[in-house]
Parts: sequence; C-alpha cells; structure tokens
Amino acid sequence: MARDITERINEVYGSLSKGQKRIAAVILEEYEKAAYLTAARLGKLVGVSESTVVRFADALGYDGYSEFQHAVQELVRTKLTPNQRIKMTNARIGGSDILECVMESDVSKIRYTLERLDRDTFNATVDAILSAKTIYITGARSTEPLARLFSYNLSLIFDNVKFINPTSSAEVFEQMFSIGEDDTLIAFSFPRYSSKIVNAARYARECNATVIGFTDAETSPLSKYSTLLISAQSDMAAYMDSLVAPLSIVNAIIVAITKKRGSEIVERFNRLEKIWDEYDVYTKR
Repeated sequence: MARDITERINEVYGSLSKGQKRIAAVILEEYEKAAYLTAARLGKLVGVSESTVVRFADALGYDGYSEFQHAVQELVRTKLTPNQRIKMTNARIGGSDILECVMESDVSKIRYTLERLDRDTFNATVDAILSAKTIYITGARSTEPLARLFSYNLSLIFDNVKFINPTSSAEVFEQMFSIGEDDTLIAFSFPRYSSKIVNAARYARECNATVIGFTDAETSPLSKYSTLLISAQSDMAAYMDSLVAPLSIVNAIIVAITKKRGSEIVERFNRLEKIWDEYDVYTKR
C-alpha cells in the first residue's frame, strides 16, 4: 500500500530545511488549515516563500503541488469528524453561490479522476466482471447506495450477480462464504473507510477471488487487498462525501459491458420489455 503524507514526512524529516520543517508541523498538527490552500497561501500561513512550499512537496516525492495538496485533503477526509467536516465546508464556501461551488467542485473531481485513471486497469475491470462465475458486490454506509445501484444495473444483464448486504461482519462472510478463484468481488470504500468492507476484500483475496476495489487512493486500506484498484477522487460535501467520480466510472463500466455483449443484452432487454409491459411495471402515458 502506498505511504500516506504523514509517513512521507516522518521518513524525510531529518533532511528538511528549517522552513520546510515549519510546513511539516502544520501538515502534521493542523492539516485542516492547509488542505485547500494554494502554495502561495500555505507559504503565507507558515511564513515561508511559495517556492519553499513547492520544494517541500518535491522533497516528499509528490509530482507537483496539486498532488501534494490532494494527499493533504485525503488526510482531512480520513481524520475529521462529521461536525468538523461541516465547519470546514462552510469555511471553504464562505459567501459563494453554494450550487455553483458544489457542482464546479464535482466537475473538477471527475476531470481529475479521468486524467489519472489507468485505461488498462479499467479494461481489465470490465473483463473481470464479464468472465466471473459469480459477481459479488458490496459497499457500506455512504457507499452502499452506489454498490446497490451497480448491483441493480448488472443484475439486469447477468444472472450471476450477488449483492452482499453489509449488516454484521459475521453475516457479510456468510453471504460470501462460497467465493472462490473464478469469482469477482467489487468492493466500494471511501473515507471514512468501513472495516467491514476492507475485511470482506481481505477474505475474498485469501480465497483467490479477483477483488476490484473502488476507493479514493492507493493509500486506502482497501488497496492492499485489491487485485484491480479503481481510484476515484472524492471530497467533502458537508458531513458526507461527494461520490460523483466513482459513479461516473460505474456508468462507463456499464457502457463498456453493453458494447462488448451487445447482441446478448439487446435480446435480454427485449424479453424484459415484454414482461414489464405485461405486468405494468412502468407507467404509460
């Protein structure tokens, strides 16, 4: 699993300059103040130059300030309580137009994710779903609706989809007791990470199943047990997380599967449409 920013700071702390150590102190002790500042504003807060901030990010091994800032934001999402998140979100928005601010933020998260998502990993994810004997899907707390939506849409085109209801940890394992090397588990976990989902991924990996982990970064505890890691940026939206980026990837996977299995899926929906019409599943004008 990739190192988080605190581990990186501890590893190189002895070699940092005096000014860089002041930045490190803010990141380790008051990270919520630094998470959404530009390099210039962070330098002003700490009392160093903007170039010192940029060199600090480079010393930690980050590819530019934006990647460093993302790592600090990840620390914030993992550590803050719901009330702290609300306070910080209100401070970020200030007197701005809330609708515009939130939606522009969501657009940037999708763009950020698109630029960094490995296409080979995406294609391998599609293939793993298509070749699975049984497709297990799970997510807990804020990610449960996302997992259920994915499960619902896949169940329309496959008969081998099983949603793992995230009740007690014991019941999670009972529902996936028979998982094996021919199966695929799709697990969703974003900050604050659910231990039940991480443990489910661990169990599936120990059973030699393919594990597709949907999470926010390589530093996520889910990454350790993922055969394929789908990393999508999430961010705070008051006390909850914005999950538009992973939802967009789910949409892309459905489209890719539909394209690969076109004729089979068309025939399946023709049959479903007859059933829906016969039993008035959908209202008609």
